[in-house]
Amino acid sequence: MPTTPKRKILVTSALPYANGAIHLGHLVEYIQTDIWVRFQKMRGHECWYVCADDTHGTPIMLRAEKEGITPEALIARVHGEHTRDFAGFHVAFDNYHSTHSEETRFYANDIYAKLQAAGLIEVRAIEQFYDPVKAMFLPDRYIKGECPRCGAKDQYGDSCEVCGAAYAPTELKNPYSAVSGATPVRKASEHYFFKLSDPRCQDFLRRWTTGQLTPEPPLQPEAANKMQEWLGAEGENKLSDWDISRDAPYFGFEIPGAPGKFFYVWLDAPIGYFGSFRNLAARTPAIDAAAFTERGTDTELYHFIGKDILYFHALFWPAMLHHAGYRTPTRIFAHGFLTVDGQKMSKSRGTFITAESYLKQGLNPEWLRYYYAAKLNGSMEDIDLSLEDFIARVNSDLVGKYINIASRCTGFITKRFNGRLAPVDSPLLRDTRAAAATIAELYEAREYGKALREVMALADRANQFVNEHKPWELGKLEGDSLQQQVCSEAINLFRLLTLYLKPVLPRLAENVERFLNIAPLTWADADTLLAAGHVINDYRHLMTRIERRQVEALIAANRESLAPAASGGTGPSAGTVSSTHPPSRPSPSKGEGGESGALAPEITLDDFSKIDLRIARIAQAEHVEGADKLIRLTLDLGPLGTRQVFAGIKSAYDPAALTGRLTVMVANLAPRKMKFGLSEGMVLAASGEGPGLYLLEPDSGAQPGMRVK
Repeated sequence: MPTTPKRKILVTSALPYANGAIHLGHLVEYIQTDIWVRFQKMRGHECWYVCADDTHGTPIMLRAEKEGITPEALIARVHGEHTRDFAGFHVAFDNYHSTHSEETRFYANDIYAKLQAAGLIEVRAIEQFYDPVKAMFLPDRYIKGECPRCGAKDQYGDSCEVCGAAYAPTELKNPYSAVSGATPVRKASEHYFFKLSDPRCQDFLRRWTTGQLTPEPPLQPEAANKMQEWLGAEGENKLSDWDISRDAPYFGFEIPGAPGKFFYVWLDAPIGYFGSFRNLAARTPAIDAAAFTERGTDTELYHFIGKDILYFHALFWPAMLHHAGYRTPTRIFAHGFLTVDGQKMSKSRGTFITAESYLKQGLNPEWLRYYYAAKLNGSMEDIDLSLEDFIARVNSDLVGKYINIASRCTGFITKRFNGRLAPVDSPLLRDTRAAAATIAELYEAREYGKALREVMALADRANQFVNEHKPWELGKLEGDSLQQQVCSEAINLFRLLTLYLKPVLPRLAENVERFLNIAPLTWADADTLLAAGHVINDYRHLMTRIERRQVEALIAANRESLAPAASGGTGPSAGTVSSTHPPSRPSPSKGEGGESGALAPEITLDDFSKIDLRIARIAQAEHVEGADKLIRLTLDLGPLGTRQVFAGIKSAYDPAALTGRLTVMVANLAPRKMKFGLSEGMVLAASGEGPGLYLLEPDSGAQPGMRVK
C-alpha cells in the first residue's frame, strides 16, 4: 500500500450542554467522529480529538440554584457523568474539557477584542421583560400567565397549550415570572451585537461557504445550498446582527470593559474547541497549539456537528474567526438526527434511551457503534435505529459472518498444531488486502455504511472459503497439513477483517490482537500477512448475540408514564407559538428536545379534515419592533397567494436563517388581530420538555400550496 504524507489534524464534536444526560441521539455524532479519528490515527497521522462540556447560560444558573448548589458544582458533576458515558461507548477524546475555563476565557476575550477593534461590535438598547424580585431579565420561556383568549392559567409567554392561541408575552393576563412568581416589568438594557450584517462579513461568508477561499469546499453540498438561502443573492443583506451579550445575573464570562454584561453562551461554546485544545497542548509538549489556530499553516481543522446548529458553525463561527485573524475550519461535517423505529425518541414508548441506561442493561456498546456506522454516510440525512433491524444486523454481520470465521477455525490450530500457523497466500487473500485502499477512501469520506458493506462482502467470501474447504473434515480425510493451511488462511482473513473494522470496534479489535498475539493493528498492516510459524493464543469467545429480551428490558427501563399537565391542558401545541418549557424541566442539551405532556383527547377523521395544512415557503422573515418573541413571516402558498403570520420563534431562529425554507402552516385558521398586525394562520413546530423549538419542514419535492393530508 503506498504511503500517504503525514497530516496534522484537529477534530472536534459539538459540545454537549452541561444540563442533562447523554442519550442515544447524542451518540450518533460522537461515534461518527470517533470512528473517523481512529481511522486517521491508524493511518499514522497526527490527529487530536478534543471536546468539552458547554457550561454557561441561564438554564445552568437556575438549575444549580434550584438544587441548592453552585453552578460550578453542577457542571463538575455533569462533566463526570458525560465523561463516564462517552468512555462507556469507547469515544476516545484526547481531551474532554469545559468551556468554564481560563483557556476558553482567553480566546473569548481575544476574539471579542479583535472584532471590536475591527468595528464589528455595536452597542444598542433593547427592551425586555424584567423580574424585579430576582433582578434579572427574563427570556420568554420564563414568563407565564393566563391565556388572553381562553383564560387558561399557567401558560407560557408565547402560546397556550390548552387552546393553541399565539400571542406576544405582553398579551398574557396576570403575567408572572416562572423564576420568582413576581409580576415582570418592561425594562431597557444595552446589548452588544456582532455586526454580521456588515458588508465585510457578508462578502466573506459568500465566498467562504462556496469554497472560493479554500482548496476544497468547507461544507457539504446540501449545507452550502442552505447557506446560500440564508445569505441571499449578491447585493442582498439578509443576515441580522447577532446579540452576543446577556445581563447579570448570568453564569458565564463577563465581557471585558462592560461590567454586568456577559458573553452569550453561544459565543463561547465554539470557542471552547480552541480552549480545550489549548488545555491539551499545555500538557503535551509535542503539540504546537498556535499551528492549529493560526492562518497559513499546513494543519487541518474539522468540526462534526448536527445539522440543527449549522447556522452557528457555518456563519457566525467562521465570520468571527476570520475577522479576528484566526484560521477558519477546513471542513464542517453536519449529520442528521436519530429516530427510533421511525419516530422521534419517546419516553412513553421507552425509546428515549440514555447512554447510561444502555450500559446498565449490559448491552455491548460496540453493537450500537457497528449499527450506527452501518447507517452513516457523508450526508446530512437522518438515520433510524430500528430495534428489530439492530438485533438482526448485529447478529448476522458481526456474529454470523465475522466472528464465525475465527470460531470455526482457530481451535484446530491451537489444539492440533500448538497454535502455529502455516505459510499462506492465495487470490482471496490478495483481493482482501487490496480492498484496503477502497475501504480507506470510504472511511475518509465518512461513508461508513459503504465501507462496512465492503467488509461484510469480504467476510462472505471468507465464510464461503471455509464452507468449501470444511477444515473440520480435513484432519480425517486429507492429512493435517492441508487442515493447518486452510485454517491459517482463514485466520489471516479474519485478521484483515479485524483491521478494517477496528475504527468501529476498537475494544473487540484489542481482544483479537491479544488472541492473535500481534501488535496493535495499523492500516499499513494490510500489506502483510501473519508469518509462517507465527503462534496464536487459545481462542476465547469474542462476542455474543443480541437477545430480544435484552432490548425489551432496555425499552422497559426507559419507559415513563406521562401524567397530564397540572393546568388541565391537553399537552403541547404543535404550533410555533409553543414556547420552550420552564427551567425546572431542563433539556438534555441545547438543540435536543423530548416529548412531554399527555396525549390530547381522541378526534375523528372528520375533525382532522377540518384543518387545512399547506406547504408554505417563507418568502420573508423579519424582526417585529417591540416584540420579544415574535417574527413576522410572509408565507408563499403558491397559487393560493401569500399570508402574513406572526410566529413566536424568535428565541429559536434568526430571521435571516428562515428565508427561503419550506414549512407547514394551518391555512384555514381564522385571522387574528394582534398588536403588531393581522396574523393569517399558524406555522407548525415541535417542542419538548426543555429549551428547543423546531419548525416542521417537508421532504424535498414538496411545493408551496400543496395540501398536507
